[in-house]
Amino acid sequence: MADATERSTSRARRATKSPSAFRTISEVAGELEVPQHVLRFWEGKFSQVRPLKRGGGRRYYRPEDVELLRRIRRLLYSEGYTIRGVQKVLREGAKRGDGAETNGGDGALNAEQRRLLEGVVDELASLRGILARRRV
Repeated sequence: MADATERSTSRARRATKSPSAFRTISEVAGELEVPQHVLRFWEGKFSQVRPLKRGGGRRYYRPEDVELLRRIRRLLYSEGYTIRGVQKVLREGAKRGDGAETNGGDGALNAEQRRLLEGVVDELASLRGILARRRV
């Protein structure tokens, strides 16, 4: 019974942690809803993720690390990027000096991007027509 009380007290303490406090790998994994091994894997793939490591190899993530991991998760899982694609986005963001994705970070296309995308769609439509005629 003491264990259950101890666990609920521990959860309550975590919920009231300061936004600037360091997080353990289990806290970050829970918050991002990914397994701990995925966070370790991402550390190897994204050099920008650098948690502090203390005795015994325990990882402590800074708030900036958690935000970066949240962004990586969103790009991979919600926006469909590949690992290599996310690496490129992060590299380009670092070159420009901001943390936004290549289209401004809000998901909206600028006029140039929209024009290019419309050109690609038009070209794909014409190719589809050509292929449809050849099948007949």
